[in-house]
Amino acid sequence: MKEYKYKINGNNYTVAVGDIDDNFAQVEVNGVPYKVELERAAPVKVTTPKASPAPRTASGEKVIAPRPAVGGKGSVVAPLPGVVISVNVKVGDSVKASDTVVMLEAMKMENSIRAGRDGVVASVNVNAGDSVLEGATLITLE
Repeated sequence: MKEYKYKINGNNYTVAVGDIDDNFAQVEVNGVPYKVELERAAPVKVTTPKASPAPRTASGEKVIAPRPAVGGKGSVVAPLPGVVISVNVKVGDSVKASDTVVMLEAMKMENSIRAGRDGVVASVNVNAGDSVLEGATLITLE
């Protein structure tokens, strides 16, 4: 039996709830037993949402959004959206593939953006403090 203590209009009550069989409960209030009939609640229907089908073209093929075009062959692009912390090169600098050319803060983490290939910096398209989106061209290499 579960026991509960209530104070109603300044009066103290000790209520003990016993077995519940079908829609009848054995209840004891301040030591006096009662058989309480419970209202039958309407059944609750639980449904799970259905997944919507993937969009299709008029011919029935799936619509697949192409990845946005990123810079050319010698472009260093942002791999994720973030804020440029620092630009470590300037136009005319020679860089190796493993050189860090830009520091990008994304999701409270600093990310080193490397050149990716050997070359000479042709243009710097961002400044420290700039917000960039994924795929934005940061540096162009010759």
